[in-house]
Amino acid sequence: MSISSRRKVCVVLVDRANYGRLKPVMFAIGERPELDLQVVCAGTMLLERFDQPVKVVRNDGFQVHGEIYLELEGSVPTTMAKSVGFGIVEFSSEFQRLKPDIVLLIGDRYEALAAAIAAAYMNIPIFHVQGGEVSGSIDESARHAITKFAQFHFPSTARSAEYLARMGERRDTIVGAGCPSSDIARTLDRKLTHDMINLRGAGHVIDVEKPFLLTLFHPTTTEYGGEEAQARALMEALAKIAMPTLLLWPNIDAGSDHINKVIRVVRTQSSTPWLRTLTNLSPETYLKVLANTVCAVGNSSSFVRDASYFGSPVVLVGNRQNGRETDRHVTRVHARSENIHAAIRGQLEHGRYPPSTLYGDGHVSERIAESLVKIPLYVQKRLSYALENPHEFAPPADSGG
Repeated sequence: MSISSRRKVCVVLVDRANYGRLKPVMFAIGERPELDLQVVCAGTMLLERFDQPVKVVRNDGFQVHGEIYLELEGSVPTTMAKSVGFGIVEFSSEFQRLKPDIVLLIGDRYEALAAAIAAAYMNIPIFHVQGGEVSGSIDESARHAITKFAQFHFPSTARSAEYLARMGERRDTIVGAGCPSSDIARTLDRKLTHDMINLRGAGHVIDVEKPFLLTLFHPTTTEYGGEEAQARALMEALAKIAMPTLLLWPNIDAGSDHINKVIRVVRTQSSTPWLRTLTNLSPETYLKVLANTVCAVGNSSSFVRDASYFGSPVVLVGNRQNGRETDRHVTRVHARSENIHAAIRGQLEHGRYPPSTLYGDGHVSERIAESLVKIPLYVQKRLSYALENPHEFAPPADSGG
């Protein structure tokens, strides 16, 4: 196949979790002679205070074709909204320069929403991974908005696929793929070494041969103003457990500075010989940590989906993942210290769970790449369900009132 006839697929990465899930897809795209991979990094992928995850992308051998700085400092609702506007402008410029045939997006980030709006108005077909899921925060709205802009869908679960169809997406555009991070989990060497988590970061040295907790707590933006109390409750519960704990700093969403402040105060004003903090890990190292922890505590979606592959116990704190499908490894609790403490104790007593394939069977990326090659592209969308079932949407009969 000539270079000119290859489909140019622009993969948009906006944070470290994006890359952790799309990395196997990017390799699968690179292996297909019919496809030409383009990579655009944006958002916290580029920021020094998030340890510049873009460096991991390059170290893995990928060429980065574009970098977009769109994050307005402040981590408040206003800066999130304005960052979407900056993102639309900048993504439009990059898409005009790169001229992709397809834009591939994942998840529910507001930065990805900006890319979706830009691509849609430029008549570039959008393929969306992880649509149809339910969760808390503004992420819920952003995810479904991206779905309505996207022409093709790679949901992670059967329920998500059905929800997409109920949202009016054509069933022939919904490919039952699964979450691509399961591909890494399937082949992962789960051996975790001392240097992987102790050569960087700060605080207590973690003995990876002994039990340790993993903590990651992001703000729930629709509860802005309450995250400081929630983070304090979490840290109080962890202090009562006093087990060696690896804590990853939260994302950039509104309220993250309040969470960061609580962590720093606890770290500096209290005795925390049990706590180690880290900014970023490579996708494989993060999954190794998740596979080896005796319990993951917090509100990251990775605790729901990625931890299920390993059967790692999870205490899911607060409302950020409300409604998201979970397997047996997850215990949900309110963000109160006593609830969190009791749930951690319960999970430590229970131990590991059977591995789950709820979010993928480990062969997801090849199905996505195959679809990127073979699916006929189109631009104009229609509300499929309403057109196929017009009587269900008929107006009520005139009652004469």
